[in-house]
Amino acid sequence: MHQPSPRPDHTGPPFNALAARRLRAALGMGPEHVAHGIRVSYGLSYVTPDLVIAWERGIASPGNPELTALAGVLWCSPGELIGRPRTLREHRIARGLAPEDVARRVGLDVRAYLRMEETDGWRGTDRQSAALADVLGLDLPGYVTVTGREEKLADLLSSAVSTRWQGYVRPVAKIVPLERRLLEQVLQELHQDYQGHMAATLSWGGGSGDSSAAGRAFLDRIVEHFWAAVDKRP
Repeated sequence: MHQPSPRPDHTGPPFNALAARRLRAALGMGPEHVAHGIRVSYGLSYVTPDLVIAWERGIASPGNPELTALAGVLWCSPGELIGRPRTLREHRIARGLAPEDVARRVGLDVRAYLRMEETDGWRGTDRQSAALADVLGLDLPGYVTVTGREEKLADLLSSAVSTRWQGYVRPVAKIVPLERRLLEQVLQELHQDYQGHMAATLSWGGGSGDSSAAGRAFLDRIVEHFWAAVDKRP
């Protein structure tokens, strides 16, 4: 009988697919060995090699029972298979909170809060956003992501590094409440790094296509570069 393709499971914590794949490879196991171990040792008879592969490719995510079983078969702790929360729902699950708990503490009707989770679009007020950060224990990168500001931040940073960064200090500060001097240092550093990537590619004999590719690769990870530069500052 044809089995439907596995679908992402949003009931468990965020899954680190790369870690699962690396741990399995380090043990010299194939997906069929992992699936067999989960079925025999944990009684999850529906777990197939195809499902294990889907987990490792990020097509599906294991729920809590599957995560525990997978960790047992791979001789690791469940924590080693949990990725960094990104969505509002993932942060809530990672803290072990019910939707009702979060909604009550931020001052929202639970149905309104659940709609925000389902659409991955936080629309709370500044006061509610501050309460959300406290309830979920969000650091600044997590706060920016969960409140839907990461895409705007990426756009601003991309423009800052590819044009005149000085004009983007204030717009970035509206999204990321950091000291102005620190933001100036970080944007200047990113601008220099980006321009350096472009210049280095050309000096190595690459054409404009190579330099464009190097620039795109840098911009694709611009938010990651930004937080790394912020973390370097005391």
